[in-house]
Amino acid sequence: MIIIGLTGSIAMGKTEVAKVFREQGIPVFDADQEVHALYDSHQGATLLKHLAPQAVSELGVDRAKLSTAILEDKGLLEKIERVVHAEIATRRQRFVETSRTKGHDMVLIDVPLLFEKSGDKDVNVTVVVSAPLHLQRERALARPGMTAEKLELILARQMPDSEKRARADHVLENNATRDVLRARTLQLIEHLKQKMLPDA
Repeated sequence: MIIIGLTGSIAMGKTEVAKVFREQGIPVFDADQEVHALYDSHQGATLLKHLAPQAVSELGVDRAKLSTAILEDKGLLEKIERVVHAEIATRRQRFVETSRTKGHDMVLIDVPLLFEKSGDKDVNVTVVVSAPLHLQRERALARPGMTAEKLELILARQMPDSEKRARADHVLENNATRDVLRARTLQLIEHLKQKMLPDA
């Protein structure tokens, strides 16, 4: 089975690419979605109770209170990430095994910080979605609640696009329309099947 690691900086078009994979019947593990689900669960509350009790209730984790706690305690984010990433890694492994059992020959692991957190070691091939800087900023700032300051903070935590491109096995250019990106993604899926699957 091919395990594909998908990444890309904010507003590059990663979500659109993952959607095309799903449409093609390829199972997708969305790390961000899993983190949200974890925070909204009793399990998430239990995991973070000892680290940020003020942000936790029986229902889950209050993200606004957690953000405040992180701002007040500089070392807290790293501790939280360590606990959360370990749980997401367990879920990802479970997802891969389940997909294998169901007979899928290809899965997509969608992880924003794939290279930053050395997640590329756990996949067979890496794909980066990339776009020119001016398009990225334009798309990001069009999002509800996004500000130039917020965008800078997010980008500061992410590896520069140029470095991601250099490290990726494949780069999907998102410099035109959504239809063009879709066509390029379909082409890549076909290429990966032919190149990496013995009976494709």
